[in-house]
Amino acid sequence: MIDQMTNSARTPLSRERVLLGAVALADTAGIDSLSMRKLAQDFDVVPMALYKHVAGKEDLLDGMVDVILAEIEPPAPGATWKTAARTRILSARRALLRHPWASRIIESRPAPTPAVLAYLNAMIGIFRDGGLSAGLTHHLMHTLGSRIYGFSQELFNATATPDPQALAAAATELAAHFPHVAELATTASHDGHSVVGQGCDDQYEFEFALDLILDAFERRQQP
Repeated sequence: MIDQMTNSARTPLSRERVLLGAVALADTAGIDSLSMRKLAQDFDVVPMALYKHVAGKEDLLDGMVDVILAEIEPPAPGATWKTAARTRILSARRALLRHPWASRIIESRPAPTPAVLAYLNAMIGIFRDGGLSAGLTHHLMHTLGSRIYGFSQELFNATATPDPQALAAAATELAAHFPHVAELATTASHDGHSVVGQGCDDQYEFEFALDLILDAFERRQQP
């Protein structure tokens, strides 16, 4: 939550300050709690004061996406295209993990902002400068999909923590009718040597899929 300091009224609002405040509110209270009225309360101003800096809720959400993209670190100069892409995508993932609500907002935007287009342009530039043809780059962007922004649609929900007894009963029932699903559900396939860190959301699976994609396109690039 934004600190309501005594000097908040003396600090003039700006678009940047409004957007950073909205991100902070979403981080602490959840994206569903975000509204122009609630944000205005945190700044101790009337809601109309915000409209001098954002056109409305949709413009606010667009700007929040831009704030998240600004947290993504550029790759080191001189890196190979595969290393540069991997570094930037994993930096995007770290940003998304800091702001778990952001993937919903990114997916909800009807049109890309200039900041989003600049990010996509930079990613495409990494592939093209690395020697990938325009056609191969086109296929790669489609294959990466939302991984470009650091997230993917997971088939399995790794965030749920059911009761152990209920889980055991469900596993028995599952194995009786769907043995292959049960086998995968009870297989510990997570690696503790992730370059980003341990965890189940699933970081290792994200990196595993990303590496498969990049390796495959690297082989396609070779004559």
